[in-house]
Amino acid sequence: MPEIRRPDDMVRITTPELANAFIDEQVKLIQEQVGDKKVLLALSGGVDSSVVAALLIKAIGDQLVSVHVNHGLLRKGEPEQVIEVFRNQMKANLIYVDATDRFLDLLAGVTDPEQKRHIIGEEFINVFAEEARKLDGIEFLAQGTIWPDILESEAGIKAHHNAGGLPEDLQFELVEPVRILFKDEVRVVGEQLGLPAGMVYRQPFPGPGLGVRCPGAITRDRLEAVRESDAILREEFAKNGLEGKVWQYFTVVPDFKSTGITDGKRTFEWPCIIRAINTTDVVEVTVEHLPPELIDHLAQRITTEVEGINRVLYDFTPKPPATVEYE
Repeated sequence: MPEIRRPDDMVRITTPELANAFIDEQVKLIQEQVGDKKVLLALSGGVDSSVVAALLIKAIGDQLVSVHVNHGLLRKGEPEQVIEVFRNQMKANLIYVDATDRFLDLLAGVTDPEQKRHIIGEEFINVFAEEARKLDGIEFLAQGTIWPDILESEAGIKAHHNAGGLPEDLQFELVEPVRILFKDEVRVVGEQLGLPAGMVYRQPFPGPGLGVRCPGAITRDRLEAVRESDAILREEFAKNGLEGKVWQYFTVVPDFKSTGITDGKRTFEWPCIIRAINTTDVVEVTVEHLPPELIDHLAQRITTEVEGINRVLYDFTPKPPATVEYE
């Protein structure tokens, strides 16, 4: 297939009309490329893979086989949302794999951030490949590649995540229907395809998931503290009108404990760090300064509702010198 490029004069997709025109064009192209064959997709629940899934369902229905791998490092409610939207509402051909124990067993005792990332990435490919081998007639692999991925790859900024790492016996032709779009355009297309706003406008989430927000060796109890505190933060941001205003916000539970007091008794528990940031390019990041009463409320909720937390801290550090994530 010839290399697909974004035309220099392509109008940015900002309206429902432009999005619908793009959808119609892609449905036709997908049908021409795929014919009556099957397509496989790793569906994370992030905006890019979700929009690709919705586009392919519209174009080829149950010829698309989506695999959602729950590695145990997703945010609270995310696997359930993928099942609800795609299997229940869109009637997608969805395979759900709960591989939590596999991932967490492999990660036990691993403290080095790069090693953690490597284990998570490698095991994801292993699980996905196992599921792919159980299926017959798959000739295509769909991916949520977008235009910045192509540009960064060409500039040598990061390795492109195309079918990289798949075993030799699983080499498929690629289907990349949103590869010429910028992220904001993908969101407009997602809205027109009927995806819920919570999925279309989901804040950026790292590939290793909560694994990079649980610094040091991941333990199940500390991971659960990250997941629960993150859910409280997201709920409070939504209540306080910050959900669409702040680019990214999350909690981190580091691997050290401090003394505290609960119900008159001494505790020795973890702190929870809140990070809320804004950016246009992720090269430089500014900190969102929250109202003091909201910080007080978050501290009260997290320390009383999340097991194992006795302090709440706020990270005021921009990038540089800090990075977005802690690992």
